[in-house]
Amino acid sequence: MTAANHKRMAKAAGRKGSGRKEKNGSGGERVGGEPRVGRPLMPEMYGIEKGEKGTMKWAEVCRKLEEARNYWVTTTRADGRPHAMPVWGFWMDGAVLFGTGRATLKARNLGRMPRAVVHLESGDDVVILECEVREADTSDEAFRKRVDQASRAKYKMPLMVMPETMLFRAVPKVALAWREKDFPRSATRFVF
Repeated sequence: MTAANHKRMAKAAGRKGSGRKEKNGSGGERVGGEPRVGRPLMPEMYGIEKGEKGTMKWAEVCRKLEEARNYWVTTTRADGRPHAMPVWGFWMDGAVLFGTGRATLKARNLGRMPRAVVHLESGDDVVILECEVREADTSDEAFRKRVDQASRAKYKMPLMVMPETMLFRAVPKVALAWREKDFPRSATRFVF
């Protein structure tokens, strides 16, 4: 997504970001704190309401991300075709962390174009993240220990850190969320 698109979406949300930088716990910084809340940019036929009344709370979306067992990661191949794969991962420090082999198609795609869409499995309780993706620094022992503990608790297996694997950190720039039971009222767009 281009900077111009981010500016357009931020303008449509009707608010400016705080510009504040926060440590993310894995060697980088994230701009802003709480995301700006607005409505998804959809055609009128979807009946998306104006204003924030009825929108979802970011804390509810974070809870869904924390509780998810599987995350779908969609990257872009060199020829422009999409590539979608389910992965195990964690919502931690404002990002989805997920591992893969260095030789996988998703790793190669992310090495060429470090952007992905990450979404949860449900089409009824929707969470879609438009992310910038970078390799996480697993040399930080405290960070690696936290991820290992999360892996053992969630998946009953240790974090696999070896030369042929890598851990990615997908930081949302835009998030979409809604509940089917009260769509379109709950349809929400978060901009970071």
